[in-house]
Amino acid sequence: MNKLLLLFSTVLLGSTSLWAQDDLLDLLGEEETINYATNSFKGTRVVNAQSMEMLHPGTMDFRILHRFGRVDQGYYQLFGLDQASMRMGFDFGLSKNLMVGIGRSTTKKEVDGLIKYRLLWQSNGKRNIPVSVLALGGVTVNGLKDAVGNPAIETTFSRRLAYFYSVIVGRKFNERLSLQLSPTLIHQNIVINQVNPNTLYAVGFGGRMKLNKRIAVIWDYSNVFNRFPGDIRFNPLSIGFDIETGGHVFQLHFSNAVGMNERAFLVDNNSNFFRGQIQFGFNLSRVFQLKKQPS
Repeated sequence: MNKLLLLFSTVLLGSTSLWAQDDLLDLLGEEETINYATNSFKGTRVVNAQSMEMLHPGTMDFRILHRFGRVDQGYYQLFGLDQASMRMGFDFGLSKNLMVGIGRSTTKKEVDGLIKYRLLWQSNGKRNIPVSVLALGGVTVNGLKDAVGNPAIETTFSRRLAYFYSVIVGRKFNERLSLQLSPTLIHQNIVINQVNPNTLYAVGFGGRMKLNKRIAVIWDYSNVFNRFPGDIRFNPLSIGFDIETGGHVFQLHFSNAVGMNERAFLVDNNSNFFRGQIQFGFNLSRVFQLKKQPS
């Protein structure tokens, strides 16, 4: 009897020990990880506007934004292909939540600089954050000889400057759809006349709908609230396609905006998109790894 009790106790203790080990392994195996939303957009811009995407640390994005003339000019101007404007830019990822950029546009020969910082990163699992939130700020410098446009006013460096500030709130709903909202403020140190406000307020809307593995529809639109009541300028609207080709992301799009930085497409004179007063354009992005990422 004593031997039988001893055998039963040994089996029971052994089973209990195995169960405890299994429970411990289960607990370790079920530890939640943080899953961050990635590839909401295939670049740091939607079309014109900045997206909620960031560059990886140690990477540089060389980006060419190219826009032809208006297609409604007809055959004589080859539907706008005889005319062109562009912006060439370099963006750098400094950390997973911080990037900076610099660019130069043919429109007004502007040089622009920006800084973008991610405050919140959409995630699930151990940490549930429903949206990504980013802060964006930048400056543009008008490079024209007569940047003011009024010979009676001296063209000082300060009068060449404009500033923009924005908050981007976005969400990747699934593998196909991403949407974002971006309240924006633009301030120009000097304007063409006293009836035009130095500071404009706008809100931008952007989105991406994936069609297949390599192609997606993209769009961005900004509504400016406080233009002078008699100002007939139209809000910027751009619609196009993302096409992934190896290490490049190629965008084909139509837009009613000539300018391709925040000051230009929100302030300058845009045309009427829905009357065919649009420009065909393309954006080309190539990312280079400048610094090896930590493993």
